[in-house]
Amino acid sequence: MVSPKTIASILEDYEDLTIATVCSHSSLQIFHGARQEGFKTLGIAIGKRPRFYDAFPLAKPDEFLVVDSYAEITDHADDLAARQAVTVPHGSFVEYMGSENFRRFPVPTFGNREVLNWESDREKQRKWLESAGIDMPHKIARPEDIDRPVFVKYYGAKGGRGSFIAKNHDDFVEAIRPGMKYAIQEYIVGTRYYVHYFYSPLAEGGYRLSRGSLEMLGIDRRDEANIDEMYKLGAQEALRKIGLYPTFVVTGNMPVVLRESLLPTAFEMGERVVERSKELFGGMIGPFCLETIVTDQLKFKVFEISTRIVAGTNLFISGSPYADMVEPGMSTGRRIAREIRAGWKQGRLAEILS
Repeated sequence: MVSPKTIASILEDYEDLTIATVCSHSSLQIFHGARQEGFKTLGIAIGKRPRFYDAFPLAKPDEFLVVDSYAEITDHADDLAARQAVTVPHGSFVEYMGSENFRRFPVPTFGNREVLNWESDREKQRKWLESAGIDMPHKIARPEDIDRPVFVKYYGAKGGRGSFIAKNHDDFVEAIRPGMKYAIQEYIVGTRYYVHYFYSPLAEGGYRLSRGSLEMLGIDRRDEANIDEMYKLGAQEALRKIGLYPTFVVTGNMPVVLRESLLPTAFEMGERVVERSKELFGGMIGPFCLETIVTDQLKFKVFEISTRIVAGTNLFISGSPYADMVEPGMSTGRRIAREIRAGWKQGRLAEILS
C-alpha cells in the first residue's frame, strides 16, 4: 500500500482540495455534496466524457479527466496530484481498477485503504465480522457439503452479478462459473435491509464510540419481503427448464425505515464492527454498509459489509428520514465532503486520508 509518508508529502504541496472520483456508481451525489461544501470537483471518465452530467448541473464536475481504461488511471497519478485531488472511492472505482492497484495508487484518498484487504477477501471479512460479535449466515466450506438452500456469491463488488441460489451440489455445479473465487452461505429467508453508516474519527457529539462517533444516514432495500424470497427459493427449477436463469443483478433501490425497536441493535452492530476494525487494521473511516437480513423473529443476520459509499445512498441525495434528524438534507456524498473539510480546517487530514 502507498505509505502514509508519501501521502503526507503530496499533501504538503496542496493549497486547496479538489474532490475527484470515477464517473459511475454514486458519483452524482459525491460531486453534488462536494459542491455544497465549497470544493472544486473532478470527474474521471472512462473512454469519453459522459453527456448525462449536463442534465444535472448541480452535480456536474467542474472538469473531467478522460482516460481510456480503469488501468490507465494509475498513469495519471501525478496529474491528479497536480490538480490537488483527493479521490473518493466507490464500488465501481475500486472493483474495476482492482483493489491492489487502488491500494498502491499514489493520490490522497478518503478513508483507510487497508480495509480493502479485509473487505475483498471473503474469508477475512467473515473473520472480522464474527470476531466483532456479528451474527452471520452459516458458512458452507465445500460445494459437496451443501445440505440446505445456500447463496453463492463471487468475490469483489459486482452488483449482485453472478450470484445464485443452490439447493444441492447438482444445482451448484450447474450454475458456477469455472475459475471464479466464491463464498457459500446458508440462504436465510427474511427481509434484506442495507444499513448506511458513517464513522467519523473527528466528530465529538452524537453516538459516541471509543473515539469519534457513528451516524446512520439511511437504509435501502434491493429485494422484497419474505414472500419474494420464498418465490426465488422455489422458482429456479421451473424457470431453468424454459431457459430462464434468475439473477441478482441490482438495477435499483428502494428506501426503507426500520421499525424503531430495531434501531438499538443496528447501532450496536455498527459500533462493534468499527471498534473491531480499529484493532485489526487501524480502523475504517467514513461510509460503510452492513448488508443484513431481518428474520420474522426480528433477528439481524449480516451477510456482507461494504466499506465505502454504496449505491443505495443515491436515494437520499436530499437527506433521509434518519439524516434529517441530524441535519436536514445531508447526503452521504455531502457527509464525506464535510468530513474532508473538517480535517482540512483542523489540520487532521492524516487521520482521514490514506
